[in-house]
Amino acid sequence: MLLLAIESSCDETAVAILSGSPGEPARILASEISSQIELHRVYGGVVPELASRNHSLHLRPLVEQALATAELTLKDIDCFAATSGPGLASSLLIGATAAKALAVAAGKPFIAVNHLEGHLLSPYVGQGTVPPHIALIVSGGHTLLLDVENPGSYRRLGSTRDDAAGEAFDKVGKMLGLPYPGGPEIEKTAKGGDPNAFRFPRSMLKDPGFDFSFSGLKTAVLYTLTDQNPGYGTPRTSDLPDLCASFQQAVIDVLVVKTLRAARHTGRSTIALSGGVSLNQALRDGFARACEKEGLSLLTADSGLCTDNAAMIAFAALLHHFEGRHSPLDADIDPNLALAP
Repeated sequence: MLLLAIESSCDETAVAILSGSPGEPARILASEISSQIELHRVYGGVVPELASRNHSLHLRPLVEQALATAELTLKDIDCFAATSGPGLASSLLIGATAAKALAVAAGKPFIAVNHLEGHLLSPYVGQGTVPPHIALIVSGGHTLLLDVENPGSYRRLGSTRDDAAGEAFDKVGKMLGLPYPGGPEIEKTAKGGDPNAFRFPRSMLKDPGFDFSFSGLKTAVLYTLTDQNPGYGTPRTSDLPDLCASFQQAVIDVLVVKTLRAARHTGRSTIALSGGVSLNQALRDGFARACEKEGLSLLTADSGLCTDNAAMIAFAALLHHFEGRHSPLDADIDPNLALAP
């Protein structure tokens, strides 16, 4: 079974080809990504019009490159898939329309995939099965905690009430004068800092539920900056590592405590961590220590599968295909597509 998938939900254009059989580990035959970070960096964030134009520019060459890497032709592909949401409408349309056109031309089925499901399943790419577990998706646009019974059966336990964790990283990075995207820059700067130097809040940590909130933490960083340097709000260079480390630790503490609380509540013994923010090594280390102490298993996606990519979309589509779940060609995109109730 050969499946080609396209991911274009935001500012990464990606194409991947996977090979797989039911119950067997899937193999990534090709995974091509064209990043737009440099294009959007000057604006401090993603510009939707620029993103969609660049998807149109790079998509066909990426499809051709993926086929060449896998040493295949379009006639060899058994199924086509694309991200249908959530994401930027103009970007989603590029990938979804292209995948549908390829499916029609080849006379093969099409599968619309939820971008968040791709992230959720990404730690299991290369494995034969997806067991019950607690999944934490933590990215620039989403912070979502789910109870996973099996692929396709998800129960939402908690989500952010305001900023996603990655969004908070980017906004705080901008406050601190760091380049976009802020997450990797904060992590890099935090390596030389003291995580206990500033007493930032751990929002909703004592709340018995599983929701998150990071806007208060972001505001606390802003107040700290203005207190340090009234009228300017820019940090002293000597304080920057401590500010980054303290902010980063506050985010990590909340994510770890809430996720382990969910594992205890549901009785799950495995936690799967995914999304772009899961690349943060301090976050991974924090989860590793906490899970070892609690006797839980921790699974993280390979580094190349954490940020937006088409291999995770292909893997999710592959599992849908094995269950006979295909999508009609008139299936629409949904920029606000939810993953679970």
